[in-house]
Amino acid sequence: MTELPKTPAGLGEIAAQYDALLCDVWGVVHNGKAAFAAATNALTQFRRSGGIVVMLTNAPRPSTEIPAQFAALGVPDECWDGIVTSGDATKAMLSQSAPGPAFKLGPSKDDRLYDGTGMAFAELEEAKLISCTGFYDDNRETPGDYDDLLKRAAALNLPMICANPDKVVHFGDRLIYCAGALAENYAALGGKVVYTGKPHDAIYQLCYERLAALRGQPIDKSRILAIGDGLPTDILGAASQSLDCLFVTGGIHGAYFSGGVYAEEVGQLLQDHQTRARYAISSLCW
Repeated sequence: MTELPKTPAGLGEIAAQYDALLCDVWGVVHNGKAAFAAATNALTQFRRSGGIVVMLTNAPRPSTEIPAQFAALGVPDECWDGIVTSGDATKAMLSQSAPGPAFKLGPSKDDRLYDGTGMAFAELEEAKLISCTGFYDDNRETPGDYDDLLKRAAALNLPMICANPDKVVHFGDRLIYCAGALAENYAALGGKVVYTGKPHDAIYQLCYERLAALRGQPIDKSRILAIGDGLPTDILGAASQSLDCLFVTGGIHGAYFSGGVYAEEVGQLLQDHQTRARYAISSLCW
């Protein structure tokens, strides 16, 4: 079995080992409807002790749009220093692919992502690529609703840029599908998919640049702690970057735990996903 993770009672027990946090947002800091007070307090306490907090999210929107969302959900400004999104990495990639044209797969709320990219848009048969930010209506649609569209796209051999590798996130007390679910199905059809968010390298390079700008110098990876609840994204991404990670187990994988020996259950889950985490905690707190 994978080496069992340590299980601190809170972030405060391990905070002195790190200068910076890369903290996931959905499922760790809020659930799409309200902030988790214990989590935002933990991040605030870390900052008060001299640490830097960068919120790292697979949201397919520019980071400039996230503070307004935080304010609406009750995530205080005091708990973070910077924000890096999958949308930031996607925007850079779209700019390189402009003028396209692209077929836009996703809701209109994500359209700000395209500002300044120079990308033009077209119907599927006239497009040169697909920009996938999510479902047109994630409140009611499932991946199966897109089977015909994805088959047509695969037949046209169109590459897809996936702006959010997450397959699901918590929204209140339920799970909703994200762009990663469509990208997974497209890849299964033989379609080429390029991912820009966690667990892939591009978004972490943006994080290191952001941390260096905030600190005034680069921060060694051994002094960075990643925090997240998604095994295929947050945890795998941290492992691939050789970062220590705090796995928040009460997020999207919460249903896995049966009340057995906690560290052993976490270790088995990590082994099942062929990844690792140095620490595990049910929910983020200080």
